[in-house]
Amino acid sequence: MKFTSLFRQKPISQLVPEEEIHDGGGLRRALGVRDLTFLGIAAVIGAGIFSTIGNAAYNGGPGVIFLFLITAVACGFTALCYAEFASRVPVSGSAYTYSYVTFGEMIAWIIGWALILEYAIGNIVVAISWSSYFNNILENIGINLPAWLSTGFQPAKIAYERAVASGDPTEGMAYLTAPAIGGAKFIVNLPAFLVVVLVTWLALIGIKESRNSANAMVWLKIIILVFVAVVGLGYIFSNHTTGNWSPFLPNGMTGVLRGVSAVFFAYIGFDAISTTAEECKNPQRDLPRAMIYSLVICTVIYVVTTLVITGMVNYKEFEGVTDPIAFVFEKLNMSGIGFVVSISAVVAATSVLLVFQLGQPRIWMIMSRDGLLPKKFASIHPKYKTPGFATIVTGLLVGIPVLFIDDVLMTDLTSIGTLFAFFLVSGGVLLLPKVEKEPGKFNLPYINGKWIVPVLVAVFIYGFWGRLTAAFANIGHEGYQELLFILFVVLALTMAVLTFLRNYSLIPILGVLSTAYLMIEIPAKSWMVFFGWMGVGLLIYFLYSYRNSHLAVAGRR
Repeated sequence: MKFTSLFRQKPISQLVPEEEIHDGGGLRRALGVRDLTFLGIAAVIGAGIFSTIGNAAYNGGPGVIFLFLITAVACGFTALCYAEFASRVPVSGSAYTYSYVTFGEMIAWIIGWALILEYAIGNIVVAISWSSYFNNILENIGINLPAWLSTGFQPAKIAYERAVASGDPTEGMAYLTAPAIGGAKFIVNLPAFLVVVLVTWLALIGIKESRNSANAMVWLKIIILVFVAVVGLGYIFSNHTTGNWSPFLPNGMTGVLRGVSAVFFAYIGFDAISTTAEECKNPQRDLPRAMIYSLVICTVIYVVTTLVITGMVNYKEFEGVTDPIAFVFEKLNMSGIGFVVSISAVVAATSVLLVFQLGQPRIWMIMSRDGLLPKKFASIHPKYKTPGFATIVTGLLVGIPVLFIDDVLMTDLTSIGTLFAFFLVSGGVLLLPKVEKEPGKFNLPYINGKWIVPVLVAVFIYGFWGRLTAAFANIGHEGYQELLFILFVVLALTMAVLTFLRNYSLIPILGVLSTAYLMIEIPAKSWMVFFGWMGVGLLIYFLYSYRNSHLAVAGRR
């Protein structure tokens, strides 16, 4: 094995849609800029706004809106880089494909493997959240599923062990009341499994059906969130509860940044948009626009919603709250609105599931086309014109785990996978060959970062000088988190020097540095699991993908 062969690159000229290779065998082009924008909103406005922002608000107070703005800026740089790739490489595969033409095959495999983690684990988390909201709705209308049919085996077992330790048997009722089969307790999260089956079926039968379903769910979400904002702001100013916004930053920026995983978990719709490139009517024009439109719309929605809920109820009330919007209205004796919010949360989670179930099969499809996965993953359903086999496998990969497992660490893992993809896409733009601007295509504006990047890095180091010196002073006793911070500083200094010497473009450099910084704020224990997943992926690459790669086969001829 030659070391250089690990980084063999696929020429951009070889990246053509499947329909241009096999007449009639490609995907169905049915998506316009509005459809793509709605897919982005469908993926971003979901479990984050209805679930994880509660904990983020508890840690950061009303000032957690700054985290949304910081994340939006980081995503903005990355979205522009995605847009540049989308206009130059209008095929499915997203960050995997973009990495293949810039960093080479092994890095492309790594990012493809990370995206599998991102989409699969992300959908497991969302499906479990969906089940929780759905069960609440059923209870409100007088329908009570047995506890052993509405939770996974792992969380039920954990709750039972906690109940034994505390002496409170009610906490472990799912485990206690579950039937036994062959001496083993039968406990499954049936609602979560059924929604995965439904969404997988939608993703399988066609992009038009999926598009129409996603568009309808997005409209409903937006209408309800606008209603929440109007009612909430009316309550805040009529009852003079603006004092809840003070202090605005109760725990400083440190508290704000504690919510980075929860917030960034919500911002992964951009990658999902780019996976549908071969189903776009005009990908080189529409993909870039949709990414920017969805980013702006979603950021405004998140900021307004966060200000509303922290203005209605003090931020301290959100400790451990998993349904913050519904919680706020129920606490203020507006349970009717809370019930409507719960319904919208179910719709929101369903739309996220749909977009992710659309994204992952298309990444597997393009990896299979390159020979890195078996050919079956690239097969197109003759009737529905979707990647049929890959879609079904994706449904099983998500549907089976949701029956049994808990979602501990899952949000952090999804955020790492997403940030890692964003990091490589931003860096990859720097390696693209220069081309003449073409009318009708997106072109990333060039801003020379020669002086700007070194100045920004110097300002950052000055602002964090205390943390940096403390990290070096305790280098032998420091935790992993501070070691990650030191690595980031080394990366920032390296990028500053390279930008000064090579006149790199400012936007991709800012994308690299902002996503890298957000990554180091994710707990180190999640990184350990992530590296374990990467290790398994590299094992598969060297045992199968390296030898079966189309570039490898071509090189042996």
